[in-house]
Amino acid sequence: MATLSFQDFASAVSRGSGKPAAFIGCIALVLGWAVVGPLMGYSTGWLLVINTVSSIVTLLMVFLIQNSQTREGIAIQAKLNEIIRAVEAAENRFIGIERLTQNELVQIESDVHEAADAHAAASLEDADRP
Repeated sequence: MATLSFQDFASAVSRGSGKPAAFIGCIALVLGWAVVGPLMGYSTGWLLVINTVSSIVTLLMVFLIQNSQTREGIAIQAKLNEIIRAVEAAENRFIGIERLTQNELVQIESDVHEAADAHAAASLEDADRP
């Protein structure tokens, strides 16, 4: 249950932080902090407030956004795997390639480029025929 609550919270914060209202709110916060500066004599405490708040918010946002991106990446990968599985002409060897090593992925990418080049060349030859 706690995991579901965190996921809901992370999703809501991630969605909300990308909206114009969040940006306007941050601008208002900074402007409010700047207006209070002369009233506090530009003290060390005044500087410490914005530094502390911005550091904490940044740190928390990194983890929340990373959580959301990880879940979205997993969902997209599952959808792509289902498309590959469902398309009869697709190569099922691509299902689960996100777990391969970097070298294995580079080799697959090279194979795909070679196949695409061969297909393009064959298409050009077919187009040249009357």
